[in-house]
Amino acid sequence: MNAIISASDLAKDLVGARPPVLLDVRWQLTAAKAAGEPPFDGRAAYEAGHLPGAVYVDLERELASAPGKAGRHPLPDLAHFGTAMRRAGVSSGTPVVVYDGGQGWAAARAWWLLRWTGHPDVRVLDGGLPSWEGALDTSVPAPAEGDFVPEPGAGLLDADAAAALARSGVLLDARAGERYRGEVEPIDPVAGHIPGAVSAPTTENVGADGRFLPAGELRARFEGLGVTEGSRVGVYCGSGVSAAHEVLALAAAGLPAELYVGSWSEWSSDPDRPVAVGPDPQ
Repeated sequence: MNAIISASDLAKDLVGARPPVLLDVRWQLTAAKAAGEPPFDGRAAYEAGHLPGAVYVDLERELASAPGKAGRHPLPDLAHFGTAMRRAGVSSGTPVVVYDGGQGWAAARAWWLLRWTGHPDVRVLDGGLPSWEGALDTSVPAPAEGDFVPEPGAGLLDADAAAALARSGVLLDARAGERYRGEVEPIDPVAGHIPGAVSAPTTENVGADGRFLPAGELRARFEGLGVTEGSRVGVYCGSGVSAAHEVLALAAAGLPAELYVGSWSEWSSDPDRPVAVGPDPQ
């Protein structure tokens, strides 16, 4: 099953025999706070206009738990996550399509969580809301309660497993290159990367329109970074959000990968963990 869906295919599915549940996960990093501007309000954006029938999901409150030593966006409490998904109408036998404002990071986080906890049919709208050509709605739906119960599976890395994978397989760092090299660090306490990790910015998975590159181009990109058929691959970023987008890109290319959710925000909070700087993985 393809992990992404085009706006035109989604429009067809919505009037088909098995219309998907739609989740709106608009979210942005709140760097604007430093400039004295109010943080992005995903719910307000949703209420101003969303895909008809879509239910808003809050990344900070429903797709993550409170920030701390486990990182800025640790895994959510699974009971809380399950309640949020059922409230949104998610059932195990119903397809789900997730979208955000176009960047794809937040939608990918929801996609990864649902897939990791056992939902068999989840896709991300390629290009997010800007790709949708139909009418938007401002009413807030009240879907029937779903029956989805999250059951964690494979594909999750902790800090020690990520460190080991950097030696035995391929660990991709999805942050911007300058953060990987340790030239700047706008958010976390230490600059640099996990020793052995390979720089693979998430932004290079998409074209100028914000949509994913074709599967063949994505596969060629990852092969150029050392990913081969049968490689064990892990991905991390700053806090396990943009890295989910890279896991999604790998899935679209037919390459399975694991996610280190704590990512650099967890790794860098422990002064005993080693840090590499510069363009070389080591």
